[in-house]
Amino acid sequence: MKNETATSIYQFSAKTLQGKEVKLGEYAGKTLLIVNTASKCGLTPQYEGLEKLYRKHQDKGLVILGFPCNQFANQESGDDQSISEGCLINYGVTFPMFSKIEVNGKNAHPLYKYLKQELKGFITNEIKWNFTKFLVDANGKPVKRFSPSTEPEKIDEYLASFIA
Repeated sequence: MKNETATSIYQFSAKTLQGKEVKLGEYAGKTLLIVNTASKCGLTPQYEGLEKLYRKHQDKGLVILGFPCNQFANQESGDDQSISEGCLINYGVTFPMFSKIEVNGKNAHPLYKYLKQELKGFITNEIKWNFTKFLVDANGKPVKRFSPSTEPEKIDEYLASFIA
């Protein structure tokens, strides 16, 4: 699908770490935080904060979607199984994690092309580093982009007025 025709994230799909193709329409009515992740990054400990955020608000409709990416300093070089094991063992991640994707360039996942088109970045629209976060409302519309350095705790403060 071409980005120009997308009106929500629900028009995209992605493969989970377990190899299942998921239509993002399955998350209709949920508030989403979409994050490009890496397991060998200085920001990797954000997994812990993201998991806390998820556990705190999942009953109110928040779902965090993690998308591993190896485009920044080779910080996610593992395969799906090693990524899955690392997230679970090291950080207790229970939110949905997807197969490794590209977020920039001609091979960027269509979801990320759409997110960057909808929420422009500072100076450039490209994803600048691991753990860039996109908040998507319950209608599938991207509403806020957070920098990689924005700690999940700061997003929690923003969510207080956003989710039920």
